Amino acid sequence: MTDAFRVPRVSANGIVGQVATTEVPRFAAPATFALVPDLATMTTADVAVVGVPFDSTVSYRNGARFGPSHIRAASRLLRPYNPEADAWPFLAQQVVDVGDIACNPYDIDAALKAIEGGVRDCLDIAPRVLVLGGDHTIALPTLRALHAKHGPISVVHFDAHLDTWDTYFGQPYLHGTPFRRASEEGLLDREGCIHVGIRGGLYGAVDMVDDRALGFMAVRCHEIHLDGPATVVERIRSRVGDRPVYVSVDIDVLDPAYAPGTGTPESGGLAAWQLLYMLRQLAGLNLVGGDIVEVAPPYDHAEITGIAAAHIGYELLSAWAPPLDDSALKTR
Repeated sequence: MTDAFRVPRVSANGIVGQVATTEVPRFAAPATFALVPDLATMTTADVAVVGVPFDSTVSYRNGARFGPSHIRAASRLLRPYNPEADAWPFLAQQVVDVGDIACNPYDIDAALKAIEGGVRDCLDIAPRVLVLGGDHTIALPTLRALHAKHGPISVVHFDAHLDTWDTYFGQPYLHGTPFRRASEEGLLDREGCIHVGIRGGLYGAVDMVDDRALGFMAVRCHEIHLDGPATVVERIRSRVGDRPVYVSVDIDVLDPAYAPGTGTPESGGLAAWQLLYMLRQLAGLNLVGGDIVEVAPPYDHAEITGIAAAHIGYELLSAWAPPLDDSALKTR
């Protein structure tokens, strides 16, 4: 193989990082998340990034099956050092992109089993997993896999919608029901779950009553605008404590101005900076996994939504990254 096909990578302390973009242009590098290694290079890691191109349970606009590849494409510009977090997300920990989980688009039960099995396989490779969706239904099988390893999980759920509805057209498994099913199955720590960014209309006041019974505290979006994101971070950290935490980010938590490419947009949402700030402040929590879901490229223009989703992944990985000392930096 000639040098034209070799992919030089930055490394530190034995960790294989991103493609060396001073030697390979970003647009010519392999299409992994943030240009990190794939399974052809690494067989173990600290964090596994996996795509789930599944959107068979959306209730309005589809297209999130193309979300993983769209997020990966937008992630090419992510750089090795995050100055706001003072973190090296790709050099302080080994991140590997394991590719996509193939699942049946016509059989929901079979798809959920395939996703759970795929996430379990990821957890054999790395102790933490970042899932690129796909619609929000994929959070349920992911939580099943994480519960098998960690026990009851505390969910920090950024979304415009509760996603604790019961059924839709008689279907119990769809993108509006994953956290009801997860709570009913005993996957959640009901004392440590919280929604952030909820807004818009409901089907009735009983929706909020049911939601509280399922174990969730809700922070509505106008509270974030009025009280500020720092106050909300305090509520999140107080709620979850030292429990194992799964961070689930539905891209529609952002206002459509910042994320037009999604299936069920709601006006009045978060600005991108507010969400990124709050994710950054989750560093130090017992984070065991996360997802970024409901990115629908057919409705995205100029990659606005994909770019936001890529930076959400960047902040989650930064929150996971341990400190990187000066001696390690000198080996770069």
